[in-house]
Amino acid sequence: MNGKHITKLGFERAAIGLALAAATERERAGVDRGDILTELRAVQADPAAYTAGVYAPLAAELLARAAERDSKAGVALRDRPLPYPVWGEDLIEPGARAQMDVAMRLPVSRAGALMPDAHVGYGLPIGGVLATENAVIPYGVGVDIGCSMMLSVLPAAPGGLATDEARALLLKHTRFGAGVGFEKRDREDHAVLHEAAWDDQPLLRHLHDKAVAQVGTSGSGNHFVEFGTLTVDTPDLGLDAGEYLAVLSHSGSRGFGAQVANHFTALAQKRHPGLNPAAKNLAWLPLDSEDGQAYWQAMTLAGRYALANHDLIHARLARALGERPLAQVSNSHNLAWRQVVDGQDVIVHRKGATPAREGQLGLIPGSMADPGFVVRGRGNAGALDSASHGAGRALGRRAAANTLAKKDVQAYLAQRGVTLIGGGIDEAPQAYKRIEDVLARQNELVDVLARFTPRVVRMDTGSEDV
Repeated sequence: MNGKHITKLGFERAAIGLALAAATERERAGVDRGDILTELRAVQADPAAYTAGVYAPLAAELLARAAERDSKAGVALRDRPLPYPVWGEDLIEPGARAQMDVAMRLPVSRAGALMPDAHVGYGLPIGGVLATENAVIPYGVGVDIGCSMMLSVLPAAPGGLATDEARALLLKHTRFGAGVGFEKRDREDHAVLHEAAWDDQPLLRHLHDKAVAQVGTSGSGNHFVEFGTLTVDTPDLGLDAGEYLAVLSHSGSRGFGAQVANHFTALAQKRHPGLNPAAKNLAWLPLDSEDGQAYWQAMTLAGRYALANHDLIHARLARALGERPLAQVSNSHNLAWRQVVDGQDVIVHRKGATPAREGQLGLIPGSMADPGFVVRGRGNAGALDSASHGAGRALGRRAAANTLAKKDVQAYLAQRGVTLIGGGIDEAPQAYKRIEDVLARQNELVDVLARFTPRVVRMDTGSEDV
């Protein structure tokens, strides 16, 4: 362990020597470097929890500097995070807990919860749910505003669509990747593109052309469109029990949403220049401020635009098959909602979390080769009416690309009869937690109504295609 490792963590100059001294002592005790770096991140996130022991001098320095910054900025974090429930704690990495702890120290925070698919993100962890008073946090929503799921159940038997035909349909009627859109002659219209909100802000006017060019398409990363088999065992979806051909998609608000997120995050950070560095990406906008109202308008528009992308994707594929869906289910999982919690009006941020009010339908996918599920919310108040949004990553993208072998991923796909178009090693099923484990940790949050088994999957190309 040396100073370069400490500097990369973002410690200020006065704290580097103290951090290195503590790290050296931990090394002498036989702790490996990776665990020490994890511990140091935890001290960064919540120094008040380390005021005794080997990290005490470092924690004291961090607390002193934080108090100085908070004094200058007029904004102080709580000494301790508010308590919050965690589902599937055994599945969640320490870094995600540390990020959630920081979020619960914000002066505007009122309640929170962590879902079993949680892992480290920017600001609020993926799988984090946070309720705030009169404040909206752009990075509490995320960069891909309105990222969402949609399922269409078609009146056809799963075996009626051959693999080659499914593959050809996905190649013709879907588009993936940063900056990608349909050719102008093939572009479709949607009512969301004609909403008056686009003219209310210079930023939205500027981004309208981008939204038009990318409507009906999907991004990169873990976005997908896939054909598969939906197995229904209950009448809750208005369908007879049995197996159906279905389309499942995961997409968001494309470049439009990303630019909205970054623009308003910069404004929030400018509003709180002395905020503790650990909370920098949790900078908030008062909802009753001009910037807060502007973000809320842009965020909700981006959420509607994301669902419009799903509408067009599913309409294209259904039209190409000459079918009309028997049923559709959709939900957003990167958004903020107005909600009443313990009798108080708050803003509930769900960053990678599925809304799960009592009776509300939602979708929780697995991976490119693992099943997804249609669920019904149980309205758990402790979870702020939320559930996981998927399986959640077990390996970061770089770790997955560096440790997983292409032949093992291909074998996994073959064993499950999945045909993949695109997709990278960084999105391999082995990079994710087991969806069955995640579901087992949230029986209090949702009931499972149906199971979707992927068969032909299209994604953007990754760092290395599978």
